[in-house]
Amino acid sequence: MAPNVTPLGIAALALLIERPMHPYEMYQLLVQRAEDHIVKVRPGSLYHTIDRLQDAGLVQVVGTEREGNRPERTTYQITEVGRQALIERVADMLGTPAKEYPQFPLAIGEAHNLPHATVIELLRRRMVQLKADREFLTAGIADVQAKGLERKFWLDIPYLLALREAEISWLGALLDDFESGAVTW
Repeated sequence: MAPNVTPLGIAALALLIERPMHPYEMYQLLVQRAEDHIVKVRPGSLYHTIDRLQDAGLVQVVGTEREGNRPERTTYQITEVGRQALIERVADMLGTPAKEYPQFPLAIGEAHNLPHATVIELLRRRMVQLKADREFLTAGIADVQAKGLERKFWLDIPYLLALREAEISWLGALLDDFESGAVTW
């Protein structure tokens, strides 16, 4: 059984499959690849995650270097145990739906506690943000296609796009129901 590797731990291990890296380089790659849209990543939390992965024997230090006055940088590589843990954890996540607790279902379920006009305004604001996110994801697909990146490396982008499309559609129908009077306070 694989140790319970966090989503950020999975992202870090996956990067280390590519090559040994230091945590700041991992952080930069995660942001550059827009992985911060699917996993919560901050430099401090990444360093703590790497420490936990090292304590669990999933990564190991392969070198330490210093450039000029910059802080020392420790480079890590994935261990064979880490590679196996990554494989097992990803397989478990793919095959077993997780009970996740996003905030929006709770908020929409409790929206009746706000004034009707406020709910409509907030949902319209959400719609604008969702459409902007949809455009970002659509551009991301065009970008990876233009780079010729194999689809297996970016299956998450169309998935996220489908979720945005579904929410935009549902939210549009709900706003129509508000405007028609089908849903009132």
